[in-house]
Amino acid sequence: MKRSRTRVLVLVVLAVVFVGYALLLWRGPWWLDGDRLRQHDLQPADGVVITGFRTTLVALGAGAVAGAGLYYTDRTLRHTRERDREQAEIARDGQVTGRYVEAIKLLASERTVERLGGIYALERIMRDSVKDHPTVVEVLAAFVRDQVPVPLGAELPEKALPEESVQAALTVLGRRPQVAEPFRIDLRHTDLRGADLQNARLERVRLGGSRLDRANLIGAHLEESWLRDSVFTGAWLDGTHLEGAVIRGTDLRGARMQGAHFNGTRLVDADLSTAIGLTAPQLAEAMRDGETRLPDAVARVLRAAP
Repeated sequence: MKRSRTRVLVLVVLAVVFVGYALLLWRGPWWLDGDRLRQHDLQPADGVVITGFRTTLVALGAGAVAGAGLYYTDRTLRHTRERDREQAEIARDGQVTGRYVEAIKLLASERTVERLGGIYALERIMRDSVKDHPTVVEVLAAFVRDQVPVPLGAELPEKALPEESVQAALTVLGRRPQVAEPFRIDLRHTDLRGADLQNARLERVRLGGSRLDRANLIGAHLEESWLRDSVFTGAWLDGTHLEGAVIRGTDLRGARMQGAHFNGTRLVDADLSTAIGLTAPQLAEAMRDGETRLPDAVARVLRAAP
């Protein structure tokens, strides 16, 4: 309804402009210089003035029409480009959706090589499409939780390294693009013993109840992570970033922690009694309770500190 009213208004305006232009073309010379121009029996001098005025007016009209044409052409081109862009975006979304479906099918395969293909296809999607980044991260985290859960109250069989596709999923999560994520990566209650997470970016990760015995976390980023009741016995945590992390009831016995960063870390009932390479200065900015167990030498230095 509003569009119809606008169209009628435009037509009325155009009609008024056309009539006004025709009147100006016909009577304009006399309106402009009526005192000098004759109404009848026109002389050559009168013709020169009238012709000059009308020629100028026609030129101005032609210029206005050309300008309107250019404006209309520009608007048409803009609409065409916008429509083409929308069509390209729709086609691209369709392609991404197709790739995503195929990757999920591969991820559910029983064959390791096909699962690897699915994982790396998801990584490509994550890098190509920012809006699909959160979905891919959550799918890969869910894949890890599904493949290597830690059953409550059950003994875990001995193993040295994670299965190849699980390690690939962890590697992809650890090197994902730096995009704002409105969630924490959920890897709670997962068996990550022996995993290679060196220099991995796992900020704000949830690892509650997970097993990371002998895992390689050298230089890994675990800032603001939740490590409640997780196990890191014998893990490599040299240079690991634990700033702002919550380490509650965590077993870090035998973990190598040389140069690990504890600024703002909360240590609650954590066991670092046999941690290797840990020093008192590292824990100077950490918040720890009386139940946290530290190496004897470190505990003595901290107690003696003012």
